Amino acid sequence: MAEYTIIAAERRERAGKGPARAARRAGRVPGVIYGNKKDPSLVTLDPRELDRELRTGAFLATVYDVQTGADKERVLPRDVQFDPVTDRVLHVDFLRVSAASTVTVQVPVNFLNEEHSPGLKRGGLLNVVRHEIEMICRADAIPPGVEVDLTGLEIGDSIHISMIALPDGVAPSITDRDFTVATIAAPTVVQEEAAAEGEEEEGLEGVELAEVEGEVPEGAEGEAEEKKDGEERQG
Repeated sequence: MAEYTIIAAERRERAGKGPARAARRAGRVPGVIYGNKKDPSLVTLDPRELDRELRTGAFLATVYDVQTGADKERVLPRDVQFDPVTDRVLHVDFLRVSAASTVTVQVPVNFLNEEHSPGLKRGGLLNVVRHEIEMICRADAIPPGVEVDLTGLEIGDSIHISMIALPDGVAPSITDRDFTVATIAAPTVVQEEAAAEGEEEEGLEGVELAEVEGEVPEGAEGEAEEKKDGEERQG
């Protein structure tokens, strides 16, 4: 049987902005537990305990046991509200789950074996398109992350979701296309040189076109006049 991290909570009697502000003034974070065809449970939590879990980077994809006195409820965090100025946690929403519950979660992507990618060793850049992938799975089978092996990848290669091995019972929520997770991009210096060459070629084409049409390219009028004056003096 899987064991889940316990988050201690205290009951609060009333909902609304007033009681929520009172909870914050008392040094607590208000929260609500809902779902599973039961009435919502109003709780408050220790902000230090919440901060510790948030720092793991997988808070919204982790199942917890919220314990209030002798009662314990299995939950999945669904939303965290932060103060826009202080970044302090203002409110947390939890969804009740069971082993049979199917949930949609954002699962982090971990990239492995960068040192074994010829493209990266030659100066290529790992361009991460998706740091997280939305997955559908059972609540008791949420993977801590998905792994992408970069071994053998060259500059210009792309990693699509079909190339990633997923655990049994875990599937991406996007099913209508083989979406890109990351690419191995050319070094920035090479890209800048290619862009500069393209601009130079466009400039030369503009000069040639103007000469064909009998027009003097912008910026070349002075040079044409100087050349004409020199020919007249020689004559």
